[in-house]
Amino acid sequence: MKKTYPIRNGMSGEMALFFCSTLLLCGTLFSGCKKINSAKPSAEMEEEEVVYAVTGYKTVTGNLDDYLEFGGDVSSVSAVDVIPDMAGKISSIKVNVGDMVKKDDVIAYVDASRPGMNYKASPVKAPISGRIISFTPMLGTTVSQAMAIAKISNTDELEIKVSVPERFISRIHNNQMASVSLDAYPGVTFYATIFEVSPVLDTSTRTMDVKLRLTKKDERIKVGMYARIHLVTETVKNATVIPSSCVVTRDEKPYVFVISSDSKQASLRSVTVGMTVDNKSEIVSGLSEGEVIVIKGQSLLNDGAKINVISMQE
Repeated sequence: MKKTYPIRNGMSGEMALFFCSTLLLCGTLFSGCKKINSAKPSAEMEEEEVVYAVTGYKTVTGNLDDYLEFGGDVSSVSAVDVIPDMAGKISSIKVNVGDMVKKDDVIAYVDASRPGMNYKASPVKAPISGRIISFTPMLGTTVSQAMAIAKISNTDELEIKVSVPERFISRIHNNQMASVSLDAYPGVTFYATIFEVSPVLDTSTRTMDVKLRLTKKDERIKVGMYARIHLVTETVKNATVIPSSCVVTRDEKPYVFVISSDSKQASLRSVTVGMTVDNKSEIVSGLSEGEVIVIKGQSLLNDGAKINVISMQE
């Protein structure tokens, strides 16, 4: 006799058993499919190659100048204080600041008279020819023989005084040419030559006094102006010069990444770096003119890395 099972929710026991078996079989099939599909992306990822985007730079030859920069004051080569021969009061002034005078010209008179004692005014004469660059007292001012009342300077010859720090003095010597810029004339370059180097250093500031003489008279330059000195101390000619950012350090040695002729690969190459000035480096050996190197994006590269050159920088 065939057994029957109680019906629940309108389904016989045999039907329920068949339905459960079917679900189990489908679940197994789907599970197997999932494992096969999950293995496929990992295999594709292993086959993919990493390509780095970089910027290239074509090497060139040129000159590289090492230089020093200082600030100094413009002054006259010769400046003399004017001192009266007699004490008294300034009774007359014959010049103005900026006037040109010749030697023995009278620039003022001093009256030494006192109550009950009258004297003839004593002239104050210019000790040298030049320009009046200062005149301190006014009419009626009492002066003495120990007091300078004016200063006369020869403004035809001007010099610039600078103080050079001790660490740079080995690079300074006479007859060096320097370019000069002044705030009053932006974009205009003047020239001067070193003509005096102090044999001693100031022990309090550890600096050495250096004087430069302007090579050409120019009335635009005034005594007292602040000058910026650009002094070239060393020049390398016809050198392979690259931006300093191209150089990477590996194992404490300098290298550059050289781009292959097909622009698809970067090779690590050892170089010897010479002088470096203003983010430009001289390559003494290891690199030739015309080779293309990586200037941006090299920090992530290794020797033989695949690259994509997205731009070239000049």
